[in-house]
Amino acid sequence: MSLFITSLNSGSNGNCYYVGNNNEAVLIDVGISCREVEKRMSRLGLSMEKVKAIFISHEHSDHIKGVSVLSSKFKLPVYITRETLKQSRLFLTQDLIRSFNSHQEIEIGDLSVKAFPKLHDAADPYSFIVSGNGVKVGVLTDIGSACEHVIDNFKNCHAAFLEANYDEEMLERGSYPYYLKERITSSKGHLSNKQALEIFLLHKSEFMSHLILSHLSKENNCPDRVKELFSKHAESTAIIVASRLMETEVYTITANKTQVALKRGKQTSLF
Repeated sequence: MSLFITSLNSGSNGNCYYVGNNNEAVLIDVGISCREVEKRMSRLGLSMEKVKAIFISHEHSDHIKGVSVLSSKFKLPVYITRETLKQSRLFLTQDLIRSFNSHQEIEIGDLSVKAFPKLHDAADPYSFIVSGNGVKVGVLTDIGSACEHVIDNFKNCHAAFLEANYDEEMLERGSYPYYLKERITSSKGHLSNKQALEIFLLHKSEFMSHLILSHLSKENNCPDRVKELFSKHAESTAIIVASRLMETEVYTITANKTQVALKRGKQTSLF
């Protein structure tokens, strides 16, 4: 038994992550348009009929701009905290709004979704663990620093979407104004390649089969550089770099590491 995962898009231009089993699925954030979600899922052979809910991590536009249309079109409940909803100014159908609490286990068919707090410059930000069929998948992006919640949950993941937003040298030498560099590197900003690698090296489980490096900065990171950095230490964990321009392949994650396989062949990075 397995879970299937893909990044439909990952970056400051929009974030959307899919986790599902054979019967149902959830989307974590919808920062791309409804049309793009449908188009990319269709290319992957994924059915929107299996998507049963949307979970929102925080109110920044690159995580929510497609939520209202997608939810309305497919009558999908949106799990969002009251404070995030207030700050987002989303127009959602009232009977499709669902609230959640920290560490609450929400059952979506045979999937279980748990939210836990993280450090980010948003009103009420959360990361998520999606569980099913004995598999745990983490969605851990938009994190300023690795708090105990992030570390404790990462340790139990069979696969994870982990932020590697910027290369420290590229950011320092880049053209961003000082205040923006300070925001990015703050404890409520984003994870650098170095910070993400530290989490991976210190807290990766022996059964982690896939790590999808996510939310890379267009200006302050390099997909090839971060792929090379992690691959040196990956051992048997597959390292994938999520694209800011299109979807990744669909990966099959199993609880038995020896059975882990790609659903659609080996990953080809597209940027």
